Parts: sequence; structure tokens; C-alpha cells
Amino acid sequence: MSMFMGIDAAASGLAAERLRMDVISNNIANANTTRTREGGAYHRRYVVFKPRDSKADHAGFEAFLQKSANNLKPGNGVRAIRIETDDSQGPLVYDPGHPDANTEGYVERPNVNIVAEMVDMITASRAYEANATTINATKSMAAKAMDIGN
Repeated sequence: MSMFMGIDAAASGLAAERLRMDVISNNIANANTTRTREGGAYHRRYVVFKPRDSKADHAGFEAFLQKSANNLKPGNGVRAIRIETDDSQGPLVYDPGHPDANTEGYVERPNVNIVAEMVDMITASRAYEANATTINATKSMAAKAMDIGN
């Protein structure tokens, strides 16, 4: 695995974790939203990640060998494939004076758990930091390799 492949894999992690933090921030911002454009309370969203495929997607025996060799190497990075919505129902709170109350007087609250969202935010932040550290370490190794001849 070349240094540039390592930087590329870490950069894909940076982009993916940034998107994840944006989605989590949106969930936290809408933790009290009981009315959306789609109707009903806000439902939390989450990002689905997938490992990036290798660059060898060609047909033929050489591509097969390359793909097999990639199984023994570190990953090629990650990418976000979609943002999903958690369709589970949020808690029902009895508040007959609320404008979004149903006929029985209950209001559906968003299914956002602030504690869980903050834990997700911390893990996304740590993963972002780890990827940034990887890029900085790779840059440092490249700089030290340039100094070997001097």
C-alpha cells in the first residue's frame, strides 16, 4: 500500500465522518420539532457507510488477480451510500393544548435521543481525528523519507 493510497483512504474517512457529524447535528437541532413538511414529528436520520470498491473493476483474469490481491491488503476507504430515516415512533406526550395534538390530546415527539446523538457525535469526532492523524503521520513519514538521502 503506497503512502498516497493511505492518504486517500483516510481522506475518504474524513469526508464520511464529516457527513455523519452534519446528520447528527441536524438530529440534535430537530430534537423538539413536532411538525415537518412531510407531516408529523421529526424522525432521526443516520448515515449508511460502505467500504469503497477497488479501482480494478474491469473484466478479465488480470482484474480477478488484482481483486484477489486486494483482499490481503488494507482497505481502500469508505463512502456514504445513503442517509436513512429511523421510522420508529417517538414518544407520545399528553398535551391537549398543543397545536399538533391528535384527537386524544397526545403529541408525538421526535424519536431523537439526545444522549445517544451526543455519543454518536463523540465517536464521529474521534474517528475524524484518527483519520486526520493518519494523514499527518503519512506526511511526516514522507518528509523523513526525503531526508534520508541528505
